[in-house]
Amino acid sequence: MDNLIRPGWAERSTIEREYYDTEWGMPVTTETGVFERLTLEVFQSGLSWTTILKRRDAFRSAFAGFDPATVATFDSGDIDRLLADATIIRNRRKIISTINNARATLDLRDDPLLGQRGAIEAGLPVLIWSYRPASHTVMAERDQPSQSAESVALAKDLKSRGFLHLGPVTAYAMMQAIGIVNDHPIGSWRRDPAEEAVAAVLATMPA
Repeated sequence: MDNLIRPGWAERSTIEREYYDTEWGMPVTTETGVFERLTLEVFQSGLSWTTILKRRDAFRSAFAGFDPATVATFDSGDIDRLLADATIIRNRRKIISTINNARATLDLRDDPLLGQRGAIEAGLPVLIWSYRPASHTVMAERDQPSQSAESVALAKDLKSRGFLHLGPVTAYAMMQAIGIVNDHPIGSWRRDPAEEAVAAVLATMPA
């Protein structure tokens, strides 16, 4: 026991603690990185994070390193391959949604309103970061909501652009994971580093 303050979920397993201590809540601004977190959140729905994190490397291998351009080319043969792969979560709906979401991600590259903004890559990252709230109140873990007005709006926007299997709860979890909202507990040793890292990203953006 190291006496560091973490949310309860980060203490459930060693792999979740490591994820919290090194990644969760830090800014992710690349297309590949955001697509990976989006995909993992889709697969996590209804499951534990331990289950997903234990299979993360397998997911990366199965989904071509989460390169949207490659995943977008997956066909029925690839779906069969993934359904036969015991190292990942073999859920047909989630697999098909991921391939679909890769194609929707590519479509965003051509949106003139989603050009690169500072350190945030064009397309999907700019779209998702545009839903960062102007202010955010941190609550005790037991009172923390599972969604927000921004995540509701983001999920609706993504759905209108062809994304599947992404409701407000999944959208909010992704926003937490990639630094758009800082839900590190007050007193957590990770809260200030995350805040500083996000501030550095925002400082690169044009006014």
